[in-house]
Amino acid sequence: MRPSSQDAVPHARPNVILICADQWRGDCLSAAGHPFVQTPHLDDLARTGTRFTNAYSATPTCVPARAALFTGQSQERHGRVGYEEGVPFDAAHPVTLPGEFSRAGYHTQAIGKMHVYPERARIGFDDVILHDGYLHHARGEHRQDFRFFDDYVPWLRRQPGVAPEEEYFDSGVNCNSVSVRPWDKPERLHPTDWLGTQAIEWMYRRDPTRPFFLYLSFHRPHPPYDPPAWAMEQYAHVPEEELPVGDWIADWEEHRRDGDYQAALAKLPPAVVRRARQGYYGLMTQLDLQLNRILESLADFGLRDNTVIAFTSDHGEMLGDHQMFRKALPYEGSARVPLIIHDPRRASGQVVDHVVELRDIMPTLLDLAGVDIPESVDGFSLAPMLDGGGAPARDHLHGEHTYFGQSIQWITDGRLKYIWASGSGREQLFDLVADPGELHNLIGDADHAREESLCRGRLIAALSGREEGFVKEGGLVTGAAPLTVLAETRRRVARSTGAGGGTAGGAGPA
Repeated sequence: MRPSSQDAVPHARPNVILICADQWRGDCLSAAGHPFVQTPHLDDLARTGTRFTNAYSATPTCVPARAALFTGQSQERHGRVGYEEGVPFDAAHPVTLPGEFSRAGYHTQAIGKMHVYPERARIGFDDVILHDGYLHHARGEHRQDFRFFDDYVPWLRRQPGVAPEEEYFDSGVNCNSVSVRPWDKPERLHPTDWLGTQAIEWMYRRDPTRPFFLYLSFHRPHPPYDPPAWAMEQYAHVPEEELPVGDWIADWEEHRRDGDYQAALAKLPPAVVRRARQGYYGLMTQLDLQLNRILESLADFGLRDNTVIAFTSDHGEMLGDHQMFRKALPYEGSARVPLIIHDPRRASGQVVDHVVELRDIMPTLLDLAGVDIPESVDGFSLAPMLDGGGAPARDHLHGEHTYFGQSIQWITDGRLKYIWASGSGREQLFDLVADPGELHNLIGDADHAREESLCRGRLIAALSGREEGFVKEGGLVTGAAPLTVLAETRRRVARSTGAGGGTAGGAGPA
């Protein structure tokens, strides 16, 4: 065990709440200067806490991102380098954030989206109240008997005036679509409001003799874009935004599906994209009010002054940038996430520009709670930065994701970003300071030759020895077969379950 930097008496340890909003872009906070999104309560949390401006999800889809969040590990160590359903979580990842809090005497509870397999696996939590959203794998495996994999739909069907077959797909808006339709039921029945209610009701049932760790995981603003009508109307008069379109988009031209509302790359009518953004922003405003509801309830319970609160997301959303949608890609809209940490015992109003990643959240929260950090963790505690000090945790970050039939690898230090596609061998280099919209590919630019060489060298070092064979004789190899789960992770699962290791596959990211 790595010792914590906190000298806390066990019974005086703080409560900890980790809030994860699914698919929330890093720039979508009014505290971060977004011109339209209104998040006053998250802004207040940032003003009284610490906001990290360069927080990333190294593997930016739901399943691998949550592996980083729950294990405190890089993708090289937890082994989830793409999106693949059906890999048993406990077998692959025995040491978890909730498990360590439980070992330290915390009452642990998860409410909302887990996106692990099997869906009812607790991964160290004392209990889970589950709503993952529309999971194709679970719906098919359990033949739409929601009781096996979801607590929201069975609850919904018990409510007065609700038919026994109703669910969250009644509107017909798909879970990866830019289609928009305001919520078609009373607002109190919306999954976002349901999560807020469940969190407050749990406060009554928690063990008052023990500190608690609550993981509150909202499925929104992930599609379907179905905010209450009032929340969407709040953005009805927002002017059409000028979205960035890079000079490099032809690099992905073979994946273009113009007119497809669920495509990763498509040219869509401007009115469609504008309405999708209104739905996305509306879901954020709705969630921000639920956050305020929970914060006020903490005050009512007398818990506000002894509760550490962290807010983040598993990944972002391209939302039309570069005519792209969804996630998994290394661009800022997809890979950069919000991160706010509020500790009432620490200095307020800090803004930290160092590059941090989801794997850093587990050691940070354990550290703030005075709980030892397991040796299995390779993330860094950000606790020293919460008072305005502390050295950078890393000088650069390596990220990746299997997508478009290849592994898309990237390196960033917060100033530069280098991208390499294993299937095509294409490279991209961006100066994030001069070009935050990632409009201009600097590969081959003589003025940036040194930076190009530095970043490529960092990626070669990160990939050397990888089983896919990405590096040979000190250079990157085009055409190496991508994986979604590394072999060592499969071996851990096979040893634990007695099953064969299988082969890499995976459906499209949800």
